Amino acid sequence: MAALIGAVRRRTAGADSSNALSFEAGASLVHIHVRNPDETASSDPALFAQVQEGVRKHCPGMIIQFSTGGRGREQAARGAMLHLKPDMASLATGSVNFPASIYENPPDFVEGLAKTMLDNDIKPEIEVFDLAMLYNAASLVKKGLLKNPPHVQFVLGIANALPVRRSIFDFLRSELAELLPGATWVAAGTARWQFEVNLGAWQPAAIAAPAWKTTCASTRRGWPRAMPSW
Repeated sequence: MAALIGAVRRRTAGADSSNALSFEAGASLVHIHVRNPDETASSDPALFAQVQEGVRKHCPGMIIQFSTGGRGREQAARGAMLHLKPDMASLATGSVNFPASIYENPPDFVEGLAKTMLDNDIKPEIEVFDLAMLYNAASLVKKGLLKNPPHVQFVLGIANALPVRRSIFDFLRSELAELLPGATWVAAGTARWQFEVNLGAWQPAAIAAPAWKTTCASTRRGWPRAMPSW
């Protein structure tokens, strides 16, 4: 299962066009962020509805995943679009340092988002930017706020968070298999690190839990000149 990763043109028409091309090339999931007319990050449900309508029209059957991420968005508004019932939505299960800011996800806020997704029959994608988030996800399962089997995305390569190291990648997957048996996972590497993460994820000896499918992306820049030293 491929996923559309990376930036598309901001305007809805451009996003529809870019997404349709990816869909025709084999992508089966789209992760959606929206922006206001002034290009600032937005949580406006009307904008999410507009993009969702375009995806359903031009890419029938494509899995729609809304972002509830916090970059430039107020916590109170980050789940405001979930009543639209996308197939999936992102759920970061803890706070983490980013290069120049703190990505804040307090426990009560995380539980509130998880409950809203549960009530709307939305499949969360657990975003693991740091190790504690994996254990927090297991706690949410025990509390009945996440259905089994959960789905996890390991995010590597963000400065101040999880680095792209094979030993860490293997440890994360071994912990996932122990904490959440049957969980599925994907892996994302930021910018140039995506290719290294793809290679590491596809090496059979390292797989400790079923991969829903590692995400693949190609860009016109950022491909490594040498193979990674996993």
